[in-house]
Amino acid sequence: LGPERRVLEMATGLVDGFDLGDRVAVVTGSGQGIGRAIAWGLADAGCDVVLNARRVADLDVTAAGVEERGRSALIADGDIRDFSETIAERTIERFGRIDIWVNNVGGSDEKTTRSLVDTPDDVFRSQLELNLTSAFQGCKAAATRMSPGSSIVNISSGAGMRGSPFTGPYAAAKAGMNNLTQTLALELAPDIRVNTVAPGPVATEAFDEVLNTAGKLDEIAATIPLGRLGTPDDIAGAVLYLVSDVASWVT
Repeated sequence: LGPERRVLEMATGLVDGFDLGDRVAVVTGSGQGIGRAIAWGLADAGCDVVLNARRVADLDVTAAGVEERGRSALIADGDIRDFSETIAERTIERFGRIDIWVNNVGGSDEKTTRSLVDTPDDVFRSQLELNLTSAFQGCKAAATRMSPGSSIVNISSGAGMRGSPFTGPYAAAKAGMNNLTQTLALELAPDIRVNTVAPGPVATEAFDEVLNTAGKLDEIAATIPLGRLGTPDDIAGAVLYLVSDVASWVT
């Protein structure tokens, strides 16, 4: 029974490594979709969660879900651009620490697609500010307040890993986020781990608004080896792994 007992003990230890009890997490863009799923997943694992988005009504729903899971929620509503320092200060004031920071805000304020050469300069700049600069600011705000053993996760996109016709500004910003993550991972190691989750097509309200996917979901799903679109919970699961002690050697 010796080897079997050791295997059981190892498995139990791994499961315990997913316990995030009493840690404090910040999730930007947590009013709906992927951000909401991440916030609820972190609460399930034991985190108190600080929530950010522009629409308070959406945040109220997410906060209620966090509290139903027995954890505390703090709403920090506002446009994430130039707002990360404020969120961090409110988090420290309320909870006294930041253990996890998830830069999930992203997407586009403009619900149209166009080629890069037809993209106005102000639209390109806006995309960089929303999808890249805000993540840079969030990483700074978090890292300067975190203790060793903390974790930052940036939510990027598969679009940032290849050419992305007609969503070029968004893809370029996410490509920048990937490099930002790699650089910070090297600069902040070994005290703080920094990782990226780069989803493929995930069925969310924002996904449909930008790409106008009506009637195309089956066609999109057919391009995916597993034969379906991703769900917000799929992404939340990846985030939970990366911020947990099970991933303590991943950066």
